[in-house]
Amino acid sequence: MEENKKIVIAIDGPGAAGKSTVAKKLAKKLNYTYIDTGAMYRCLALYVLNNHIDAYNKDELVKATNKINIFMNENGNIYLDGNDVTSDIRTNEVSKLASLVSCPKEVRELFVLKQRELANASKNGVVMDGRDIGTVVLPDANLKIYQIADANVRALRRYNENVSKGITTPYETILKEIQERDYMDMNKGFGALKKANDSIELDTTNLTIDEAVSKIYEKVLEIQSK
Repeated sequence: MEENKKIVIAIDGPGAAGKSTVAKKLAKKLNYTYIDTGAMYRCLALYVLNNHIDAYNKDELVKATNKINIFMNENGNIYLDGNDVTSDIRTNEVSKLASLVSCPKEVRELFVLKQRELANASKNGVVMDGRDIGTVVLPDANLKIYQIADANVRALRRYNENVSKGITTPYETILKEIQERDYMDMNKGFGALKKANDSIELDTTNLTIDEAVSKIYEKVLEIQSK
């Protein structure tokens, strides 16, 4: 593959492993399009929350998925039906609900189509992160990363992130929610969180964000040099 050839990069892994932060920085470094699929499910969760929709009603969830309009700008801001919800979708309540509303196969299939459309529409390379990118959404991605970190470390990262935003959720509560979400994500019937056979595992427990980005960037250069 010629140098600087645009490639497709899939980054999967559990919640609070730093996928979005790493993917965003990597995309900026490569001048690639960044697609945050987790934010799409969070938007649905926020819509369900704000409109008092039964999160266990599959038909209502499918209807909501078809109805909502999600837009992501180049700065990473997320818009739901024209409103900037970048901060609103990062609350613990939305995070927990996102795993629930993304369970129905019909909902995930609709989002997979949207995600593939976004990837195909990009004129640059693509960095997409989520739970099932390398296994379901973009199974032919040139580079697949499975990014993990110890649950305690992930909880501490989320706790510190919340504190910086003025959110005071106890560390123990966050850890419990992360463990519950891991279980829910790994046991979905369709689009479950799992490592693709051809993905590279990246443990960020003892890595900084920049170190994680550098390790993936090295893999990109290896692929481009082939």
